[in-house]
Amino acid sequence: MISKRALAQAVAAALLFGAATPAGKLLLEGIEPTRLAGWLYLGAALGVLPLVVRRGRWRSREAASRRDWCRLAGAIGCGGVLAPIALLTSLEQAPAGSVSLWLNLELVATAVLGRLVFRDPLGRAGWIGAAGVLAASILTALDPGGGGIGAVALVTVACVAWGFDNHWTALIASWTPAETTFWKGLTAGAVNLGLAGIAAVPSAAPHVAATALLVGSVSYGASIALYIGSAQALGATRAQIVFSTAPFFGAVLSWLVLGEPVASSQILGVGLIGFSLMLLFRDVHAHTHRHEAIEHEHWHRHDDDHHEHAHDGAPPEQGHSHPHRHAAIVHRHAHWHDLHHRHRHEP
Repeated sequence: MISKRALAQAVAAALLFGAATPAGKLLLEGIEPTRLAGWLYLGAALGVLPLVVRRGRWRSREAASRRDWCRLAGAIGCGGVLAPIALLTSLEQAPAGSVSLWLNLELVATAVLGRLVFRDPLGRAGWIGAAGVLAASILTALDPGGGGIGAVALVTVACVAWGFDNHWTALIASWTPAETTFWKGLTAGAVNLGLAGIAAVPSAAPHVAATALLVGSVSYGASIALYIGSAQALGATRAQIVFSTAPFFGAVLSWLVLGEPVASSQILGVGLIGFSLMLLFRDVHAHTHRHEAIEHEHWHRHDDDHHEHAHDGAPPEQGHSHPHRHAAIVHRHAHWHDLHHRHRHEP
């Protein structure tokens, strides 16, 4: 039975993350995009800091592999610097409601990059779903007052950068999601503020910077913490499906809070995007595959056919994190291209 508490956590995570777009639109009235990106990501680090401290230890450099440090650096550069600056620049040009809907392109970019770069299978339904989201984004961009192709191009750049970020972050085994988010937020925030200083862009008023820090802490940091908690109970797939509603929450909040007009193209876009996302989430596959022996640490449950090790503590259906070892195994089941299924597969 699905936990109502976990479902509420996933919905809250999506709502908070979706609120970041209309909040960013308001903040851009008093702060430049690069500085805003810096304060938002520093806020994200503050938001997950309690989760990191609660673990009672800090990772040393020796605890992480060289590959994980490279993946983290790539995630910071793409997802922490390039993506937010491109997104916030787009927000200066387009309505927050349209930008919120365009953010569904992140899921599309992640899926397409997975197929073309990271050996992630994508079937016919997945390709149709990806094309549907792209078509809906262009539809809303071409509407008068929708922001134009330039704005949607900037969001596309941001979503592609976040797509790379998603894949690199998913491959990091040396840190928990909260720890990865903390280091990415802290480093990206400092880099963005440094770039703003080098470019000599005007500083924001203290109250604007403080508000941006709070928005980052809640919409990024607290949202991630809630998502991790929901994924522990619901499983990553169910939690991600719920979390994918975040752009729709952003659009609705833009209409209700910012008073932006609801365009007919946006209504059509919502329907097309919803149908396309359904196709993307249905695009799982099943084949006989082999898991090599591996030792790593990440959030997991003991009822997912991959974590059958025994230890005292949490029951099988409750998520938790600790170092564990997988023995080599060959089996067949329906799956996505998650942390345990990075094998090569040709459809």
